[in-house]
Amino acid sequence: MEIKDTYLTIEDISEGLYKEKMSKFISFAIPVNTVDEAKEYIEMYSKEYYDARHVCWAYMIGHERLNFRSNDNGEPSGTAGKPILGQINSYNLTNILIVVIRYFGGIKLGTSGLIVAYRDAAAEAIKNCKIKECLVEDDVDIIFEYVFMNQVMRIIKEENLTIISQYFDMDCQMTLRIRRSILEKVTKRLEKVDSLRFKSEQS
Repeated sequence: MEIKDTYLTIEDISEGLYKEKMSKFISFAIPVNTVDEAKEYIEMYSKEYYDARHVCWAYMIGHERLNFRSNDNGEPSGTAGKPILGQINSYNLTNILIVVIRYFGGIKLGTSGLIVAYRDAAAEAIKNCKIKECLVEDDVDIIFEYVFMNQVMRIIKEENLTIISQYFDMDCQMTLRIRRSILEKVTKRLEKVDSLRFKSEQS
C-alpha cells in the first residue's frame, strides 16, 4: 500500500448559511487535531445555540482518515450527520469538524429535503474556508559517534531531511524530521552507519 506524504485540512474556522422553507441552517467548519478537541467545540456550539432545534455534526481526524464520526442530533437517521460527513469526504479533508445548527421554520422538509439542506450547509462552510496541504512527517532521534558525522550528513543531504535539533560531542545527538513515505528507507540507511542507534530504542 502506498504511503501518502500529504493530507488536506483547513486553516481557520469558517461559516456557511443555507435556508429552505423558513428553516435556517448555520454551518461551521473548524480545524481540529484530536477527538477531545472536536468534542469541546461541539459542546461549545451546543451551548451557544441552545435555542436551536438541532445541532448536528461530523468530524474526521488523522492523516489516514480512519477516525470519524457523525451525529444526527434528533433528525431522522442518516439525514444530517451522514451528509455532513459526505462533504468532508467529497473534499478529501481531515482534522476537521463541521457543525450545522438548524432553526426550524415550521415547515417539514422531508427526508430528501433534510439531506440536501445539511449537505449544502456543510458545503457552504467548506467553500468559505482556505484548504491547505500538510506533510505527514515523523521526528526521529539518533545518537552516533562524531567520527561518523560525514556518513550521517550525507544521508541527510541525499534524502533532503530536516534537522530539528543537534548536539555535538564525543557522542552526537540529532532529531531529524522525516517524511512518512521514506521513513523506512531512511531508517534502514541510518542503521548501517557504524555506532548509530536510535534514542527511542535506548530508553
